[in-house]
Amino acid sequence: MAVTPIPVSSYPASDPGFAALSIDELLTSEADLITRIKLCYGADRESFERDVLTLVRRYAACVHLLPATPDNYFSKPGGLLRLGLETAFFSLQGTDAHIFSGRMSISARRQLEPRWRHATFIAGLCCELHRLLSHVIVTDTVGEAWPAFLLPLSDWLADRGAERYFLRWRPQAVEARGLGLFALPHVVSPAVMADLSEGNTVIVPHLLASISGIPSYREHNILDELVRRSLALVIDRNLAASADRYGSPQYGSHLERYLVDALRRLASGNSAWVPNREKSRLWFGQDGLFLIWPGAAEDIQKLLEADQLAGIPKAPETILELLLAAGVFEAANGRSTWQIRPPGTKTPLEAVKLSAPGILLTGVDPAPVALPDTLECKLQPAPDASAPRTTASEPPPSLISSSSQLSLIPQPEPPAVNEAHMASGEEISLTQTLEPISAPLPTSFALHAPLRLNPVVRDALSNAIRTLNDGQGPAMVCTVAQGVFVPLDEFVRRGVQPSLAMRTLAETNMLVKQGRNGPPTLSREFNGIVTIGIVLDPRYVSGLDLTAFAAPAAEQS
Repeated sequence: MAVTPIPVSSYPASDPGFAALSIDELLTSEADLITRIKLCYGADRESFERDVLTLVRRYAACVHLLPATPDNYFSKPGGLLRLGLETAFFSLQGTDAHIFSGRMSISARRQLEPRWRHATFIAGLCCELHRLLSHVIVTDTVGEAWPAFLLPLSDWLADRGAERYFLRWRPQAVEARGLGLFALPHVVSPAVMADLSEGNTVIVPHLLASISGIPSYREHNILDELVRRSLALVIDRNLAASADRYGSPQYGSHLERYLVDALRRLASGNSAWVPNREKSRLWFGQDGLFLIWPGAAEDIQKLLEADQLAGIPKAPETILELLLAAGVFEAANGRSTWQIRPPGTKTPLEAVKLSAPGILLTGVDPAPVALPDTLECKLQPAPDASAPRTTASEPPPSLISSSSQLSLIPQPEPPAVNEAHMASGEEISLTQTLEPISAPLPTSFALHAPLRLNPVVRDALSNAIRTLNDGQGPAMVCTVAQGVFVPLDEFVRRGVQPSLAMRTLAETNMLVKQGRNGPPTLSREFNGIVTIGIVLDPRYVSGLDLTAFAAPAAEQS
């Protein structure tokens, strides 16, 4: 009896995979962009093909038709190729406005400036090369995996005679930009590196630092600054185009690197971020490294605005959510921020906690030393009302066992004390028995929206909600029976189309509709004028007493 052979395992027809195109076929679709790069590079045909086009072809051989992300920016076939070319083009374009070797003589600059421009183009082209080694698994039709550390994808496909290949994303892949250095030799030959290093000792180190994501603390890396700015611009443009064509993409997933980089630059170069100094942003104790918030967010925003990065969030709440989701910050029990009491402060301060002190303190010279005490301020719960009351002559146990009283411990009632001692003709001063009690902290109102909310709408809404706090000027929103009323004019005033705001808020289920099938807007008198606005679900605004609001329509039904 003949035995039917078991067919070799292959991918199902529902996954067509990617065609093993030649390099010329890959670059045909990018001809317009390559022409723009040639005009920007400003060299003759022979020099351009030798210096630039060779790099482009080697880069295309590595990334082929792979997307940059599974479902975010540049997620279509060929996305990683397009991402590298666009970033390289804008990085190269940015070199026209910078002088890299400003302290050298004119003759020395004449020799080095072309090398700086060449290195900047390479850094932009290879800025996301690490994804080949950390995010994707490529296999052929029989399931053999591409050894990405050994050779470019195109060469591997040619060696195996493969006509198609298939992609699988690594689950929970961690961004490790340093891996890009292992794939860099597939694109940049040793001869190119030797040419870049001729007559200097800084171009290649700055190039490698930019590709690997290593911050430069002692020397300004203009090359990396241009690449970071260009990459943010390219991703922001792609996300905006994807939103118009394909709905709402995932925003914010590329911003963590810029925020962490800003934290490190501030910790290493800003005098207000020196740990454990008076009025410092950074406090390092036995229980970890804390960052005063939202003051630190304002420093981050100013620094990144100076870098002219596109798409960087402005609201401290957005920055906090991104860094919490990335695991940079560690949340407290039930809330995002912590209460700490640094030495010399009279009242607790709001802060965020770094998940590991080394995130900011690695490379800081001299290395900071932790304070001998803990910084977290743990408030004691209020005493049980059924417990026997103490008299003025018998201070509460908490006052005996501690040298300082916490603000939540109530004073004994003065009338009972005064009556007892007035009857006996004695006088008692409560200030001799009890220490002053600090005033309660004012309520802080802030937006806590889902991370997927459009960052433009988030920033506008955060700024409007913040006006409910004391000292923030006239309130631009108000509370109504079912939530927070936000006039549509507030979005217009902040440069956001009301239709965009209502659509994105509805997609994240943050709106309270007027009835099950009612409109998303509400007309009411606001500051003496009948105004059209939307009602925001109060659950997305911290500081509000939710028991004072009616249940949302979704819950009532």
